[in-house]
Amino acid sequence: MDGAAGERNVYRRRGEEPNKRSGANQQPKPKRLVFAFDCSGSMYRFNGQDGRLERSLEAAMMLMEAFDGFEARFDYAIVGHSGDAASIPFVEFGAPPKNRKDRLNILQRMLAHSQYCMSGDHTLEAAAEAIEKVADPANGEADEMLAFVISDANLRRYGIAPEELGEVLVADRRVKAHAIFIATMGDEAERILHALPPGRGFVCLDSAALPSTLKEIFSTELWGGS
Repeated sequence: MDGAAGERNVYRRRGEEPNKRSGANQQPKPKRLVFAFDCSGSMYRFNGQDGRLERSLEAAMMLMEAFDGFEARFDYAIVGHSGDAASIPFVEFGAPPKNRKDRLNILQRMLAHSQYCMSGDHTLEAAAEAIEKVADPANGEADEMLAFVISDANLRRYGIAPEELGEVLVADRRVKAHAIFIATMGDEAERILHALPPGRGFVCLDSAALPSTLKEIFSTELWGGS
C-alpha cells in the first residue's frame, strides 16, 4: 500500500523481507488499475493560478515511480481526457515506462495535449471508458479492478450534474471507481463531492496530500482498511 501510494523505499523493503503478512505472497493475479487524468484546456489555462496541471503531472510521475518494479502485482494504464476525447492513451496495460526518460516523455505528452486541445469536457465519458477498459476481459484476469478519474471539477460549466458522475462510478460492481478533484472553481469540488456516493469522491488541492489520499483509497479498497 505504501509503495503504490508513493513510498517506494518502504514498499521495496517490505517486498525483500520474508513473508510476514498473511497472504503477502498469495496474489495469483495482478491488481489492475486505470488512471484517467484531466488533460483539458482548463488545466493548462488555470495552472498559473493554482498549479492544477503541475499537481496532475506530479501525481502521474509519483504513480509511475511507485509501481516501477512491481508489475507482477500491479498492472496499470494511464489515459487522459479533455475536450478532444474521453480516453487518450499514455500508458497501456503491460507496457509501463521502463525508465525516468520514458516517464518524462509521458508527462510531456500530457502537457502538450492540455496546451493544444479543444475546449470541452468528457469527464463522464472518461469515467465510463476507464471502467470499461479496466474490466475488459481482453486485458486478462485480475485480482481486483480499480478506476480513478482525476478532474479539475469544472463540470458545472458544461452542464454536467454531479449525480450523473456518481451513477457512472457505481455502474459496474466489479470495478471500484473513484473521482479525485485536484482543483476547484469556488466550492465546485465540494459540491460535487457531496453529491457522489460515499467513499467515491475525494478533494485533494495540495499535491503533498495526494500520496495520503491514494493511500487511504488503496487501504480501503485493496486491503479492507488494514
